Amino acid sequence: MIVARRNVWAGGALLVALMAVTLVPFASLFTTALHQSGTYPNGLDWPSHPHWHNFVEAFHTANMGAILKSSVLIVIAVVPISVLIATMAGFGLGHLRVRGGQVVFVLFLLGLTLPFEGVIVPIYYEIRGMGLLNSRWAIILPLIGLYMPFAVYWMRAHFLNMPAELSEAARVDGASTWQLFWRIHVPLARPAVSSLGILLSVWTWNQFILSIVLVDEPTKRTMAGALGAFQGQWGADIPLLSAGSLLILTPTLIVFLVFQRHFVAALLQGSLKG
Repeated sequence: MIVARRNVWAGGALLVALMAVTLVPFASLFTTALHQSGTYPNGLDWPSHPHWHNFVEAFHTANMGAILKSSVLIVIAVVPISVLIATMAGFGLGHLRVRGGQVVFVLFLLGLTLPFEGVIVPIYYEIRGMGLLNSRWAIILPLIGLYMPFAVYWMRAHFLNMPAELSEAARVDGASTWQLFWRIHVPLARPAVSSLGILLSVWTWNQFILSIVLVDEPTKRTMAGALGAFQGQWGADIPLLSAGSLLILTPTLIVFLVFQRHFVAALLQGSLKG
């Protein structure tokens, strides 16, 4: 009994410590955003006169209305295509066990080891050769390709745990491979598909490097690219930068809080069948 109580207390203390490590940076960002524009606040200092209008000023300074529209268009273009391709590839690699699938899967695993920073230069020259620089396609096309390793791995893990008897019964009833995919396995994969879509949406929304390197016009970037508006020649406006960061983070936080059940369902589905 004593050992169990100690374990409970230790787990609670660890949870509190993790929460503190997670929340303190956000608290610092929030207090910094309330200081006077152009100043350099320290840590968690609460201003004597909070400047709440910094959020409005940051929104207008970065022209976030136009960038918001651009981000939505990019997300709408990237996420459905990525999820569709990854779902079909995951079904083929995880459930159909196509010939040569192991080799293809290893190649996708190698793709997981490539950081965005390591491939940004070749991507730049490739996009420039295609004549797509300074357009939203310069962000959309690379993101679809860069997301594939993780997306295929995610969906393959789901289809790998699907019982073969389910497909065999459908085959006996005369279902084709296409019908087997769309009518049986896709509906069952809804938790995995929805959670993958949410992850890709958040990552696309917060994409910064591709937006800055491949697109010069701010109104064609993602929301994270709006942070460049607070960077001047000799420095950055720290309070406005903090306010802008919080404005950019808010939609992704809301999305996660609303759809967190899908993440839990997908993770539990894999743990119960694994």
